[in-house]
Amino acid sequence: MTAPLEALALARRITEQAYKAGASLVTTLFVDDEATLLRFRYASDTMFDRAPEWFYNGLAAAYASGTARLAITGSNPALLANEEPAKVARANVAMSKASRPALELIARHEINWTIVPSATPAWAKLVFPNESEQDAMSHLWDGIFAATRANASDPVAAWKKHTTALERRVDILNGKRYSALHFRGPGTDLRVGLADDHLWLGGATMSRNGIRCIPNMPTEEVFTTPHKDRVDGVVRSTKPLSYQGALIENIEVRFERGSVVEARSTQGEQVLRGMLDTDEGARKLGEVALVPHSSPVAASGILYWNTLFDENAASHIALGQAYSTCMRNSDSLSTEERFARGANESLIHVDWMIGSGEVDVDGINADRSSEPVMRRGEWV
Repeated sequence: MTAPLEALALARRITEQAYKAGASLVTTLFVDDEATLLRFRYASDTMFDRAPEWFYNGLAAAYASGTARLAITGSNPALLANEEPAKVARANVAMSKASRPALELIARHEINWTIVPSATPAWAKLVFPNESEQDAMSHLWDGIFAATRANASDPVAAWKKHTTALERRVDILNGKRYSALHFRGPGTDLRVGLADDHLWLGGATMSRNGIRCIPNMPTEEVFTTPHKDRVDGVVRSTKPLSYQGALIENIEVRFERGSVVEARSTQGEQVLRGMLDTDEGARKLGEVALVPHSSPVAASGILYWNTLFDENAASHIALGQAYSTCMRNSDSLSTEERFARGANESLIHVDWMIGSGEVDVDGINADRSSEPVMRRGEWV
């Protein structure tokens, strides 16, 4: 488990429940925002091209042995907003390269894993800047409890009902076999071709170790794999992106034959460009996800500045690595076979939001006819 220092109380409760559920060993690694800032302020310049490979190799070895992964998110989304963008980009590239062995195992769902939120003072004040720290924390916890269904009379039953509804949507989309999706809205006219033999997923997932898990809490999405070479058009983000401690706002990109050929943003553009330059696959899509505008996260009206939440308020796309499980008969396919069918490969996987109450989505059939999937952000 990884957690910000401010989430110590939640990490301890999770540790208690994990042991009660039969875990043999719970190992928690804490992240300190202040220590991260000290690196950017005092470390020598050459150190920003390095990352602790030993650490990520250790994570990969743990995953390979069947260790479950739980991440508590809650660090300050704007932590690095005032740091030198070039250093932020270089550090992100180094981290992406070092974490590739572990990322590949997560992307293939080799193990059961999940990400959950914890309110922290810095995050709460970013979401509710005009409130006292105490009130901001209280309101952020209220939002977390509502979005994760923790405030239901029976949260487990509520999650089972919710995942069943998502799985019904998945079955419908898998039955359609669309060749592409067409997104249209303010600043957006984007055609996303879907990978050959793509498979829609959503809600709970059966990991390859035979354990059923919900990778993200909250989750409101159904998602699949785009074809890496069949994305064309322009798209505008509808929410800010928090990426490795830096904020990227008002993203606008243009795709040609699958790759981003133009990109700009009003804030964090250097970080955005550094992310796109991570490797060749960083300019291509690895995921497309549909989320109704009426989802609980969107209905709250809160901008969380945290991808775990904001991606569940809007349909979104992800640059970088594709989930290999989003393809028919994925267990029997080699990496080369998945790549040939359109699954992208990259060191990164970064979701950003393109849906809203003003965005329509059409499904494109193999015969090039189309039919409405979403209108003004809602399922048809």
